[in-house]
Amino acid sequence: MVPESFFLLRSKMVELLQAVKELGASQETFGMIHFDYNDGNYSIDFDTGQITVYDFDNSCFSWYMFDLASLWINGVGWVQFEPEADKRKQFMDDYFQTALAGYTSETPISDTMLEKLPLFIQVSLLENIVDHFEVTQREGEELEENDEVLLYLIKCLEEDIPYKGFFHEMYSTEAPFEYEER
Repeated sequence: MVPESFFLLRSKMVELLQAVKELGASQETFGMIHFDYNDGNYSIDFDTGQITVYDFDNSCFSWYMFDLASLWINGVGWVQFEPEADKRKQFMDDYFQTALAGYTSETPISDTMLEKLPLFIQVSLLENIVDHFEVTQREGEELEENDEVLLYLIKCLEEDIPYKGFFHEMYSTEAPFEYEER
């Protein structure tokens, strides 16, 4: 799916897939995941704190960390407009601890796997990039050379910039915002 002209991206793709393959798969790390776990696919009963997850049409077998990486990526919400990286980091640390507590109440995750969050965020970005190429090809469209979101994600992968560049100095000047500021 990735055009040959993206040789560095293709190389990084092989590296990421090899790193995930080397993790192996056991009952503790791998099983049925949601694969589209984000705040649009669950609701919270604010009286009881009960979370109801829905929209399982993309469920598949994969590493549980892929769900957690998806939650992290989709959790940037309005904090992405915070100009100070330290404040963005503090918010994301707090947010992720809350999300992790909920997830691990049903599916335990080892500390060893939690250390792999940056890897799985990169793998999730790779999945988004490949999906973009696949949709473009399927619909017979030309790849737009000025697709800022796609080019930003590719830069994060090619230059090994973790956490979607969210804490990197380039974020404030180069990050294409995926949400419209209100």
